[in-house]
Formats: sequence, C-alpha cells, structure tokens
Amino acid sequence: MKLANYITGKWIEGDGEGQTLFNAVNGEPVANATTKGLDFAGMLNYGRTVGSPALRNMSFQERGRMLRALALHLTEKKEFFYAISYKTGATRADSWIDIEGGIGNLFSNASLRRKLPNEIFCMDGEGIGLSKGGTFMGQHILVPKEGVAIHINAFNFPVWGMLEKIAVNLLAGVAAIVKPASITCYLTQAVVKEIINSKILPEGALQLLCGSAGDILDHVTSQDVITFTGSASTGLKLKAHPIVLNENVPFNLEADSLNCIVLGEDITPEKPEWDIFIKEVRKEMTAKAGQKCTAIRRIFVPENKMEDVWNAISKSLSQTAIGNPENEKVRMGSLAGQSQRDEVRSQVQKLLASSQIIYGSLDSVEVIDADANKGAFISPLLLLNDKPFIGEEAHNVEAFGPVSTIMPYKNMEEAIALSKKGKGSLCSSIVTADTKIAKDYVINAGTHHGRILVLNNECAKESTGHGSPLPLLVHGGPGRAGGGEEMGGLRGVKHYMQRVAVQGSPTMLTAITNVYHANAKGNISDVHPFKKYFEELNIGDQLVTEKRKITSEDIDKFADLSGDHFYAHIQTTDFTDTMFEQQVAHGYFIMSIAAGLFVDSYEKNPVLLNYGIDELRFTKPVYPGHEIYIRFTCKEKIEQELKERNPDVPFVKGSDIPKGIVKWYVEILDETEEPIVGVATILTMVKKRN
Repeated sequence: MKLANYITGKWIEGDGEGQTLFNAVNGEPVANATTKGLDFAGMLNYGRTVGSPALRNMSFQERGRMLRALALHLTEKKEFFYAISYKTGATRADSWIDIEGGIGNLFSNASLRRKLPNEIFCMDGEGIGLSKGGTFMGQHILVPKEGVAIHINAFNFPVWGMLEKIAVNLLAGVAAIVKPASITCYLTQAVVKEIINSKILPEGALQLLCGSAGDILDHVTSQDVITFTGSASTGLKLKAHPIVLNENVPFNLEADSLNCIVLGEDITPEKPEWDIFIKEVRKEMTAKAGQKCTAIRRIFVPENKMEDVWNAISKSLSQTAIGNPENEKVRMGSLAGQSQRDEVRSQVQKLLASSQIIYGSLDSVEVIDADANKGAFISPLLLLNDKPFIGEEAHNVEAFGPVSTIMPYKNMEEAIALSKKGKGSLCSSIVTADTKIAKDYVINAGTHHGRILVLNNECAKESTGHGSPLPLLVHGGPGRAGGGEEMGGLRGVKHYMQRVAVQGSPTMLTAITNVYHANAKGNISDVHPFKKYFEELNIGDQLVTEKRKITSEDIDKFADLSGDHFYAHIQTTDFTDTMFEQQVAHGYFIMSIAAGLFVDSYEKNPVLLNYGIDELRFTKPVYPGHEIYIRFTCKEKIEQELKERNPDVPFVKGSDIPKGIVKWYVEILDETEEPIVGVATILTMVKKRN
C-alpha cells in the first residue's frame, strides 16, 4: 500500500514505489511512502493563499474553539490510533504519551484563548508613553505571519510531534505543512485523515507529506516559519540552506541532546528520594525504548554512592519485560526499526571507547511474544564512565535508545561542570531534598538547559517527570539542543506572529487596538455605562462623576469599620519624619468611594457582578478637605463562552447566562487633576442582551 500525501486540498500519491516502511515488532511491510513528483512550490502557495488567510480571518476565540473541537474529535478516535501505534514498537503507555499527550496539547492551547482578545491580532505588553504631555505613545502588537509553518518532525512521536506544533501555529492564525519522519509516518497519516474528514479546520490549514521534503526549502519566504526536530547535524544542514539564510526565515531547531540527571549529595538509600531517583532513571531509559529527545543519557552520582546506585538501577532494569507491545506483560517495546537498532549499536561502540557496559547486552535480548531478530528489539544498556572529565564520549555521543551512562562527581561544583559538558540540553533533573543544593544547581547549571526538574518527595507523586515537555512551558534548549524554543503557552504562539511597534496618539492607538489607552478621548453619553448590555458597550465609553469631599470623620469611620488603624490614618499622630503632612485617607477607602461615585442607583442592570481589580495603584495622598472624582472608561471587552452542562456536576446558578467580562479604566482625580490620586482596572461581568 502506498501512502497518499494530503496537499492542495487533495489526497495525492507520489511517483514510484518510494520507501518501504516496516512493522517494528515483526519486520513485516506496512506501507510505502514517497513524495516524488509533488509540486512543493504549489503546496506552499496553497497554504499561503488559502489556508493562512482563512485562519487569519478567524479571531483567537474562534481558533481556540476550533482546537478544542478537534481535540474532542480525535479523543473519540484514539483507540484506532493505538492499534496502529503498536506497529511502531510502542507499548500502550508509550502510545499514551504520543497520542493522548498530543491531543492534550490541543486542549491546552485551546484554553489559551481565554488569555487572548476576540480579535485577529493581540497586544504585546503595556502601552509606552513617549511624550511629556501624554499625546504621543507606542504599543507593540502581534499580527499573524502571512506564510506557512513547515514542520519537519522526528520519528519517535508521530502524533505528539505533529499536534504539539500545529496547535500553536493554528492558534496564531498560520497554516501548516507537516513532514513527519518517513519510518513512522503511517501513524501520522492516520491522524491527519481523521482531521481532514472532521472538516473542523478550514481548507488549506493543514497539509501532509509522507516521505521526503523534496525541494520545499527552495521555495520558502521570510513570512514562513520552519521547525525541525531531529539530529543536530541534519538540523544544521537545513538551517544553513541558502534560501533560508537569504530570506531570514525563522528556524526553530530542537535537536536530540545529552540530557542528564543528578543525584544530590544529601540523598542516601534510606531517604524516599533514593527510590524516586532509581525509578526516574529506569522510566526514562525504557519509555519509548529510550527514543525520546528528552531521555536521560547521562547520570551523575556522588562518587561514594556509585556502586549502590548502579546496582539499584540494574535491578530495576532487570524487572522490565521486553517484547511485543500488544502483550499486557510487556513494559518496553522495540525501537522504531532495524535501521535505528543498527544506529544505536554503532553509537554504543563509540561510547565504549571510555565506558564499559555494566548492565545489558549489545547483541542479545530476551523478549516476550516476539522474535528478537525480526523485530527491532534491544536490551537496555547501562554504561559506566568512571573518569567523566577525561573520557569525553559520553558528553558528545548520543545512542538514541535505552542507553545511559553513569558517572561519578566529587562535589556539586563538579556535578554542575559535568552537566555543562553536554554543551546544551533540552532538560536536566536534580533529585534532592536540600533547598540549598537545589538552588545552587538551578542557578549555576541553568545556562545550559532549557528546563530543569527539581525532584523530591514533596512533588514526586504529581510530577510529570524528567522527560515530559508541557505545553505551557518552553520546550527547547541552548547549544547542542538547537537553541530553539517550542510551546511555552503564549510564548510559543508568538513565534508565528510578527511584532510591530505602533506609534501615535492615545486616541488613534485606542481605535487600532480596540483597547482604551490613557489620555485617549472618551465617549460621553447620557446613558450610564452600567445600563448598557455587553454588546452595546463601546471601547472608550466614559463617565465623569460628581465630586465628593473627604473628611476626617470619614477616615475615622473607615478605620473603625475595617480595623485598619495604621498610624498614618490617625488624627493625633505626630507626622514629623513621615511621608505625610497630616492624617491621610486609606487607599482602600478612596477606592470604595470611587465605587460609590461610578456605580449607578439601586436598580438591577446588565452588570452581574464585580469580577476583581487589576493594577490598583495609589499615587498621591488624599487629606481631609480634598475633593475627589472619577473618570470611568470602558477599556476592554472579553467574550465569555457558556459553560457546557455536565450532568455529574451540580448546576451553578448563572453559568448559563450569556455574558462577557468588561475591563474599566478607573482614574481617581482631585481638584488639581495632576498628578492623579490613583488608578486601577476594574473587571465586571456584564450580561448580553441576546
């Protein structure tokens, strides 16, 4: 069977037979993959002119809901994907990381819509005043790029590798072309078929190549974004492509790295962290048969605990059943193919120049319900390098399989130095119960690792583990790890957007961003803003209140009511050597007075409740006799979705009311007007008319 590619809205087979793909467990052919004869330039053009414009015309809210719908759809099909995944050599647990972990990325990125406006663009940071009089300012905004995201992925996670990347670019409003590694692309194709059949994504938002990337990089432009996951050498070749360099195409490289774990000097066999360490090492060596870009390749242990640790790791590894991943007893499957096994053996031979095998066999392995020769099975291998500052191979050579090297260190300074000899990694872990050791390692080793897990008994139960990248944290690392950065919540989304510094008057920038900026012109009408439904409110709708005189009696009453008798609020205080001239009003009293001035009457209105206060600042003291008033402006509107009813969860009154969040810019002024007394952003929940 030849795998079809999905390009320009059609399933198209490439020319010729292409590459034969094999079942990693039994060696039988699964499919053939080829992209020969495909129009790569046309594919890019289709994504730029059909897919990306359709996504750019959607708001962040619409894109987020689209991702959620896709995640729900794929969840219903997951058992079908599991059945195919076994052919890659993955166990059920391995496939859970790949399949449900990938779907989880869709859910996580979908939830980011709540942090983004109901717009096709977003602001980046706060507005910046650029003039003394407040009539000239700047604001950074982010707009979706007009190109295509080209994802060239590794073989080890054919589902997660695709979904964790497209979730980000789709939310940003950019179409994607996915080129999975050929050896496991049949699983990626099965997922893409379900995505296309669902019709949840707009046409052109996703295209798929099953086979070579051909000459696709010859046709990229500066508006495109390239991501690559795989070997550092291949990544550097692609990154150095003349068109990529000439066009300054953003290139995110995530390379396999020599990740490490450190056992703290404070940990002994009697402490719970000892078993946590052993378990973490075993898990990272055997999950996906060690075929993880985040897997632990280097193990650093205090020199006086070396033998105890390697004996404990060896015992744990010996209890790992290897074989057919469909067998319930099996805990480690095969490598992805015979070529991967040959590559691992070759790399281990290089490691043996300065190490020795202390657990496992390079040439034989006992398997359950399978043929060790027909399948791509290999034994977990624990190597020992007792002179890690002399023998460099463990810091330079990666065997992409169930292979790790244990090495001694004398003190934390040495452990940190050894961690850095990997020249940059995706992640590192330290197992310690000592906060000083943890801080020392994180601060001093942090320059060489994209992520650091500090593991102890307090967090072990809920920890996602050393090798689990999370969608809301960055995934990437410096140096050998590629210098890239994927995911990371909103940080990841911004990789697919162009940052623009916009300059102009506050009124003009308010109109452009649809968010009110201080000193912009307000819209004053006879209708109180609190009497308007969510749809009827406009950004800039403004109310200027009447004035109220603050008295000493007011301040005393508030002090008695609140219990806040801070010396500055007491009339009889000697104010010599203080910041104040006399009794001063409580800041929270002034804020309460502000609410009394801008809240309208006792009648019910579309405002359902006060949702909170952001960025409250008291900038000028208010003394008895001062008069204050409020300038109250509609700053921003945020759509809220109706929550779906769950029959198993008690109904919450009001959860089915159509509503949105309105942010109000509150300026508290006195008779001098400058400088202002205080400023805040108040959030209210406002009912929709429909």
